Amino acid sequence: MIADILDETRDRMGKAIDILHTDLMTIRTGRASPALVERLNVDYYGIPTPLMQIASISVPEAQTLLIRPYAASDIATIERAIAMSDIGLTPNNDGKQIHLSIPHLTEERRRDLTKQVSRRAEEARVAIRNIRRDAIKDMRSFQNEGLITEDDLHSGQDQAQVVTNDFVAKVDAIARDKETEIMTI
Repeated sequence: MIADILDETRDRMGKAIDILHTDLMTIRTGRASPALVERLNVDYYGIPTPLMQIASISVPEAQTLLIRPYAASDIATIERAIAMSDIGLTPNNDGKQIHLSIPHLTEERRRDLTKQVSRRAEEARVAIRNIRRDAIKDMRSFQNEGLITEDDLHSGQDQAQVVTNDFVAKVDAIARDKETEIMTI
């Protein structure tokens, strides 16, 4: 029973790590990357839709993103979504496609982005700790029902803490790598 709880805990913590990866991909680093905008929600006929589903995104140059909507009528809504987002880029269109120029980051902007990375990493750490709390709560309920012994409970809590420490270390490494990438000129 404890092994099942720990397996579910690892799975949920792995999903928290995946969410952090996806979240950090949207933070720009001074280089053009389709990940900056591909998950940006566009109001597509009243339904929030990820940009990657209604347009192709390419990187023709190191500092430029090119967005080609599948339907030309979607250019205005895509431009509006980019302008309203927090990525800080101004879209330019030529009637058929949208160009996004990625400016070089200033030192101040780099520091702001590293603060965002730190904030999102802390949110991931909190999510992982909440998952640990849920696992321990499940173990306690099993112990109260008489399904496991008190020794099994303590052993399970220790194992849950080890798993939590491993995943928090992964979050720290991911955040450190992203901060290094941002601060690299």
